Amino acid sequence: MARSSVHIAALIAASLAFACAASADELASYKIVGDGIPEPLTGSPGDGVRGRALVLARTTTCILCHSGPFPETRFQGDLAPDLTGAGNRSTTSQLRLRLVDASRFNPETIMPSFYRMGGLVRVGRNFAGKPILSAAEIEDIVAFLATLRD
Repeated sequence: MARSSVHIAALIAASLAFACAASADELASYKIVGDGIPEPLTGSPGDGVRGRALVLARTTTCILCHSGPFPETRFQGDLAPDLTGAGNRSTTSQLRLRLVDASRFNPETIMPSFYRMGGLVRVGRNFAGKPILSAAEIEDIVAFLATLRD
């Protein structure tokens, strides 16, 4: 019995290690040029309609801290800049880098790095070993934010 418990524990540990390695492999490679990431993480632009839904999702993204031109949404955040005009203030390249790793712009930011796994502190249990958003979700949000013009 003890021997089979050791084997089961070893299998569980191996599968957890494999899962973490698989998560790390899932991150798309990207190149930072100047103050942004010029190429989409997915190889193609995102969907702005899906991006709007993600921005307004209270579980993981923007509306928790930001407000914006969303009159139908109550209880918008007030910890971060208003998203109104985000498409005027930043290029898609800059928006993409802010979502991927906001600490590149400000090391003291409270904005999460939505597409980074290493060098983070106080990572929530649900997000350990994986990014908060997928590459496709990043691209969808970028596509939507780019439409927000004054």
